[in-house]
Amino acid sequence: MGAIKALAGETEFEFQRLHGMGEDVYGELAKLEAEAGNRRTPVRIYAPVGGHKELLAYLVRRLLENGANSSFVNRMADAEVPVDDLVGNPVEELAALTTRRNPAIPLPHQIFPGRRNSAGVDLADPLLRTPLLAHLDDLAALRWEAEPTALAGEAGAAIEVRSPHDNTHVVGTIRIASEADVAFAAERAAAAQPGWNALGGAARAALLEKAADAFEAHTPEFLSLCQREAGKSLVDAVLELREAVDFLRYYAAEARAHFGEGRPLPGPTGESNRLTLHGRGVFVTISPWNFPLAIFMGMAAAALAAGNTVLAKPAEQTPLIAALAVRLCHEAGIPDDVLQLVPGDGTVGALLTARPEIAGVAFTGSTETARAINRALAQRDGPIATLIAETGGQNAMIVDSSALPEQVTRDVVASAFQSAGQRCSALRMLYLQDDVYDGMLEMIRGAFDALVIGDPQDLTTDVGPVIDAEAKAALDQHIAAMKAAGRLVWQRDLPESCAKGTFVAPTIIAIESIADLAKENFGPVLHVARFKGDELAAVIDAINATGYGLTLGLHSRIDATRRLVEAQARVGNFYVNRNQIGAVVESQPFGGEGLSGTGPKAGGPHYLPRFATERVTCIDTTAAGGNASLMAGG
Repeated sequence: MGAIKALAGETEFEFQRLHGMGEDVYGELAKLEAEAGNRRTPVRIYAPVGGHKELLAYLVRRLLENGANSSFVNRMADAEVPVDDLVGNPVEELAALTTRRNPAIPLPHQIFPGRRNSAGVDLADPLLRTPLLAHLDDLAALRWEAEPTALAGEAGAAIEVRSPHDNTHVVGTIRIASEADVAFAAERAAAAQPGWNALGGAARAALLEKAADAFEAHTPEFLSLCQREAGKSLVDAVLELREAVDFLRYYAAEARAHFGEGRPLPGPTGESNRLTLHGRGVFVTISPWNFPLAIFMGMAAAALAAGNTVLAKPAEQTPLIAALAVRLCHEAGIPDDVLQLVPGDGTVGALLTARPEIAGVAFTGSTETARAINRALAQRDGPIATLIAETGGQNAMIVDSSALPEQVTRDVVASAFQSAGQRCSALRMLYLQDDVYDGMLEMIRGAFDALVIGDPQDLTTDVGPVIDAEAKAALDQHIAAMKAAGRLVWQRDLPESCAKGTFVAPTIIAIESIADLAKENFGPVLHVARFKGDELAAVIDAINATGYGLTLGLHSRIDATRRLVEAQARVGNFYVNRNQIGAVVESQPFGGEGLSGTGPKAGGPHYLPRFATERVTCIDTTAAGGNASLMAGG
């Protein structure tokens, strides 16, 4: 207390204390101030108010805090603790401690076997945050460019790329690939693929790891582009970069493990059998705008690691992020005929998937587009191509009466409204058990009302814009239709600063069932419905009946409920008592089933082999004198 007064100097401030605590200390302070003739420091007394449900957790926390041996309150009441110990400098005491780290507990960068974890940025640390924000301010004036890696002739006209938060800020320009550019790129990739495959998994892995290091070295540039081009908040931009880096390093580790000398197979003595994995040929990767770096790079990295060359088409809304990623990969040593950027719209995508050189397509986007790609591949002459697709989801969360309201609120709001609801895993349909519906929804709406809507370059922003005018129009039309149908709708008002951008006001809509939704509504719109305790199986059936199977959340403290949902739900990723976004590479491989994708899961152990072809070599060892190891007694 004395230290605080000394540090404050003439600055006005007040002390605060809990009713019934610290009375002697503050009484002594008042006496000393009166004796010295100083102005008395104001002391505000506060007390918790509420019922058993609200106060029990507070009481337990206070007991733990004040009952701990290290607690100042506890030590002050102990007559055996010297005054000098109580008033010692805590910074000096901490600095004098000997570090006792348990070597069995891995450090954050060591938690994954075989690869280094991505670094990230601690935005809570002002020593890191302040210079980063200053750097981002400097980068805001930069203009970026994207154009095809391989040009068959003159470059096309430059088209401006504008930021979705105001539709006026020019982030850079894009030159769209022509039909001739697509043909030239495909021919280059086909010619380069045998040499790239022959490098082997270890050599390809080393290049991918160098690219990952380059990504982290250019963290500010990626964060700036994610904010300005894709409308992402700074938190989301950091997570986006981390996922891209994790993909590069994980697939590098997988390539090193599985694309080497091959796997020996059992058989009779006198022969040797070995299975090896190789690249299929040329892969086209078509990525979405909602993860313009992580998914763009993840699909490309997997194809490259497996020994394929890649024609990478980013979303037409976010080519600049992709262009920077490809440039850094080239600088890391990946040849520019092995990984080629082919920017453009759906027309360019159709040209790519029609090329006879293509051995496979990796796609993330809408179910309708995946079907179109599948049909286009089937109609081509030549080898049968592989399609790896992650598509839409009508993602639900079920909350029963045993769930903790505060935890539910936190996870619902994050799942539905983080990234402006534009994650493929985002929560679209919330089922609340009837017994707790009103109370739960009231708390969720309280957190919903506290969301900050605005410019994603502002650190305080929770909800930024949707990607473009087309996405905004579709969402606004859906909300208007729900209002016209008499649905109960809670919708936030948009700040005046959002008038020029493609913002959609965060919305909660009460409906009867997931069956009321005809399609996925990709944005900050949450639908909520009631269910009775004995209707859980029917709720799962309704979710399954949509045909989508991407993510499903459950909040329940009853293990039998978890087992029931896990057994009956047909879904790729099932999340229990947590949010349902932010799958981590290797820890939570991500991907759906049914209308939500073909599998295998990105960031998982079965993903890379899908990009590969298998070859078996069988050798008659008797032709060279027999089984040497058998004769040697090995």
